Amino acid sequence: MSDVSIKRALLSVSDKSGLAELGKALAAKGVELVSTGGTAKTLRDAGLNVKDVSDLTGFPEMMDGRVKTLHPMVHGGLLAVRDNPDHAAAMEQHGIGAIDLVVVNLYPFEETVAKGAGRDEVIENIDIGGPSMVRSAAKNHDYVTIVTDPADYETLLGELEANGATSLDFRKRMAAKAFAATAAYDAAISQWFAYADQGETFPQKRAMASTLVSTLRYGENPHQQAALYVPQRVPSPGLPQAEQVQGKELSYNNYNDANAALELVAEFAGGQPAVVIVKHANPCGVAQADSLLDAWKAALECDSVSAFGGIVATNVPLDGPTAEAICEIFTEVVVAPGADDAARAAFAKKKNLRLLLTDGLPDPRRPGFSQVVITGGLLVQTRDNGAISEKDLKVVTKRRPTEQELKDCLFAWTVARHVKSNAIVYAKDGATAGIGAGQMNRRDSSRIAAMKAAEAAETYGWGQSRTVGSAVASDAFFPFADGLLAAAEAGATAIIQPGGSIRDEEVIAAADEKNLAMVFTGMRHFRH
Repeated sequence: MSDVSIKRALLSVSDKSGLAELGKALAAKGVELVSTGGTAKTLRDAGLNVKDVSDLTGFPEMMDGRVKTLHPMVHGGLLAVRDNPDHAAAMEQHGIGAIDLVVVNLYPFEETVAKGAGRDEVIENIDIGGPSMVRSAAKNHDYVTIVTDPADYETLLGELEANGATSLDFRKRMAAKAFAATAAYDAAISQWFAYADQGETFPQKRAMASTLVSTLRYGENPHQQAALYVPQRVPSPGLPQAEQVQGKELSYNNYNDANAALELVAEFAGGQPAVVIVKHANPCGVAQADSLLDAWKAALECDSVSAFGGIVATNVPLDGPTAEAICEIFTEVVVAPGADDAARAAFAKKKNLRLLLTDGLPDPRRPGFSQVVITGGLLVQTRDNGAISEKDLKVVTKRRPTEQELKDCLFAWTVARHVKSNAIVYAKDGATAGIGAGQMNRRDSSRIAAMKAAEAAETYGWGQSRTVGSAVASDAFFPFADGLLAAAEAGATAIIQPGGSIRDEEVIAAADEKNLAMVFTGMRHFRH
């Protein structure tokens, strides 16, 4: 089977955009229009002759419209294999007419959920007849054309204009799209039942659906393919929804790194101007200050070597002076809630720099899930949205932290939760002094962070490393005192860590011996 002419079309849509124009174009080609309810009214209001589905079936729409298309006169006309003698005989015997085109989109289930409708209304917006017709037509795509997306109306009419019929290639594409549409629809329903209606965290069957935004140039490495998808219902706007003001197409690594920067800078929403610099998904400099420019300078000074070719994110709109300063080094991507004209003009001089404006920041405490593919399976967990405040801290040393040490502890802790484990972060006066990430033991992370701080002091000609008098955060407990002692050697005076090691008493004793102040959070933030 190749080209199929369209003599009868069944139209039943929730989204009526472009419907009248499509109906007119089909009618002009002599296509008989069959429709239901509100779709039929829209077509008639456009001056078109429309046959009701009830005229086709001999049964009225009933049960508040729940039953109208679930009938052999409809599905026989969709599923019949036209060149099968037995099918043809059954159609003739029962007076079943062929339906050549089905245009259907489904009840707005997700929109109904999103607006906070009650359970009864949500249930009523589970489409039954629509998916049934879509699947029947898509299965029989050798003979029937199925269209589920108004964006495809123009292509459909182009097929008819060019050939007077639809091609098999077109019908196959539309069938694939139709089955994806019903699968995504059922996934949304199953998620609502599992998570919202039944309150399950990990249902027995986990169905997820997402939509392609774009294919990317390549993946993590040039020999890998990659694409960007968004879930059917976006829980929180992020990079895919941002406005890209300028610059090259974002790569897989750009998205990954920029997301790490956005997630961290969101921790400072509503606070002093903050700047985050990320390289390979790890922060290499973070600072808050009275001005965004001062925050940029302090963040850069933490590790200016790693900042080269990095990602920058801010918690407030960009201004001209800060943009000019950022442009002094090679930067891949800048992410911010907004940018003034002076900032845009500064970045415009760097044609390849990607500027993304998010018009807001995600909620770092939002619920949701994260997942990792492993060989033979999928690891799923709830997001790490746990948080602590000053009142949650437990002082475990003889010396209590000063007010400034406490502020630096909490700042360092905020950054450490976004650093790959094992993570150690030194912070002083609202800025990171040194960051140690991803080491196999905590002592080495401490030493690397201190080493980077010492290099910064040498680079900028400071009299001493900024780890002197700093607070240090550890994403998990110190299993031995050696990591804490490495921090003390670097000049840290306060420690924040989860606690919970069998050697806590040994670590506390070491802190007391060095006259350090130490607080326990009772919460770990591993990030692998």
